[in-house]
Amino acid sequence: MTKQLVLFDLDGTLIDSAGDLRAALNKMLAAFGREPLPLPDVIGMIGNGVPTLVKRGLAARPGDPIDPADAVAKFNAAYDAAPMDLTRVYPGVTQTLDRLKAGGMAMGVCTNKHADSAKHILTELGLAPYFTELIAGDSLPFRKPDPRVLTETLKRLGLTIGDAWMIGDSEVDAATAEAAGMDFVLLTYGYHHGPVDQIPALHRLDRFADLVDVLI
Repeated sequence: MTKQLVLFDLDGTLIDSAGDLRAALNKMLAAFGREPLPLPDVIGMIGNGVPTLVKRGLAARPGDPIDPADAVAKFNAAYDAAPMDLTRVYPGVTQTLDRLKAGGMAMGVCTNKHADSAKHILTELGLAPYFTELIAGDSLPFRKPDPRVLTETLKRLGLTIGDAWMIGDSEVDAATAEAAGMDFVLLTYGYHHGPVDQIPALHRLDRFADLVDVLI
């Protein structure tokens, strides 16, 4: 094992949260008298944090001008009220994290979701004990794909870029790792927006369990 730390994206990598994100987005749209969006459309909007998801949802259902901050607040209220109704851990995640932890690998989560929500979800799904670090969308003055999300975290831990992996499912994760110079593994089942072979990655894996052979 040549690296000391693995940083995982959350939505689309560790958990399938699209159903609950869609429900919250549609509640926000309904509050403004707009029609709901189907799940495939919402999946194509996930990846850059809540403000961008809300902006994309409103653009897909145009209407009278809306205060973006009000829309984000309505989304957050709806999501925080029911973040776990449909969200599930992807197959193989818990067993693989067990093996990585047993192998001595330190692990963290790097997400654009706000910290309170991420902590709640990780705890409720039984994933929190695996992770020593949580870098959320409100942990720093910047968020993915800004590479400082990674570089500042590693600096705080006394590590270098070469000491860590980034694991994610999307163009945003790939861009963050690439800009930071960090080795990136793409999980192909998540919420990417284009062909997986066009997303820069050192490895592309179809199953979370396959990470063991790459990381240890």
